[in-house]
Amino acid sequence: MSILDDPRFAGIKPFESKVWLSSPTMHGDEQKWVDEAIATNWVSTVGANINEIERQVAEYIGINHAVALSSGTAALHLAIKLAGERLYGQPKVGHGTLEGRKVFCSDMTFDATVNPVAYEGGEAVFIDTERDTWNMDPVALERAFELYPEVKLIVVAHLYGTPGKVDELRAVADAHGALIVEDAAESLGATYKGAQTGTFGDISIISFNGNKIITGSAGGMLLTNDGEEANKCRKWSTQSREDAPWYQHEELGYNYRMSNIVAGVVRGQLPYLDEHIAQKKVIYERYKDGLADLPVTMNPLGEDCEPNYWLSCLLIDEDAMASQVRGEQDVLYTTEPGKSTPTEILNAISAINAEGRPIWKPMHIQPIYRMNPFVTRTGNGRARSNAYIAESGFEDVGANIFHRGLCMPSDNKMTSEQQDVIISIIHRCFE
Repeated sequence: MSILDDPRFAGIKPFESKVWLSSPTMHGDEQKWVDEAIATNWVSTVGANINEIERQVAEYIGINHAVALSSGTAALHLAIKLAGERLYGQPKVGHGTLEGRKVFCSDMTFDATVNPVAYEGGEAVFIDTERDTWNMDPVALERAFELYPEVKLIVVAHLYGTPGKVDELRAVADAHGALIVEDAAESLGATYKGAQTGTFGDISIISFNGNKIITGSAGGMLLTNDGEEANKCRKWSTQSREDAPWYQHEELGYNYRMSNIVAGVVRGQLPYLDEHIAQKKVIYERYKDGLADLPVTMNPLGEDCEPNYWLSCLLIDEDAMASQVRGEQDVLYTTEPGKSTPTEILNAISAINAEGRPIWKPMHIQPIYRMNPFVTRTGNGRARSNAYIAESGFEDVGANIFHRGLCMPSDNKMTSEQQDVIISIIHRCFE
């Protein structure tokens, strides 16, 4: 039985073509640069497209050096490796730069943000989320330094295109002599106090994955103001080959360089970044207006910043949540008049041939990282019972947002008519 058989959804018909969460938007210029790469036979990991997008991105963001890599994850790995070497020196072959050391990491994010810490032998300590931007909580970060004063590296992500509390996070980091690796994969084009994300970390990264604000189908970049570190990153990304007539290797390397084909797609996308951001903002505002009469709020935008509005998200009010229980891969929920759940809304959206997603499941409740330390502003560890929560004042903000939130279809090719249907579907879930 389809959820659309429920009388609440009478008259609703699925879209003929799928409305995606966030899909690539091609303009035609991409083909020109890809064709040129093929015609000139520059299809590997060197070529004019790579050189040009490194120059253009560095100029747009306001950073000295941009290094084109095969993915945002590759960029994060090399950024964390660079930070580890800057802090602790070059390790022996087979050992990570963070071997046995703790690293403070954003909790509510995609696991690509934190996995490179494990690649380099470190242990992620997850820092809870604040409600104003859904990013790392500076108060919880300060508390984490009280518990683990030896930590010297912080990995911060900007969630769904909205910058975190950059000044407060930087002040905490500086007070404790810690470096910041900034994961701006989701926030390309977003600004904080007029400066682009990607400029706030000691080393930063962006992503051109297929669902991002602009895409190369894949790819990412490492961003730095240090020319020596940029060159080191380029060397690592091409298997650390030395300048010798033969293949000479004196340190560990990786196959992480971006191809000139992927760079051609990115080159064709870059002129449309600001246009994509404007389109995403219209989508966000239309959702905000269309859902204003429901017991929900939109993902917060924070102060002193202009997001890129990559994804529009919804958070159901506490007292408007029907019962919902999630296991590791399954979920059960009830329907109640005047209430709903993220699962019910996502099922209804899916039934009309549109794509939504749950909010990122926080890292501290992921099976792979469940035993890692987790720090909130009100407690250390995980709330094991309602009695503990009541007695200690423990508040797990990220888990609460995950429980009540969802990402709505945010594709910039979605028509206003299609978005109106999605808004209507969400209203009917609360009937």
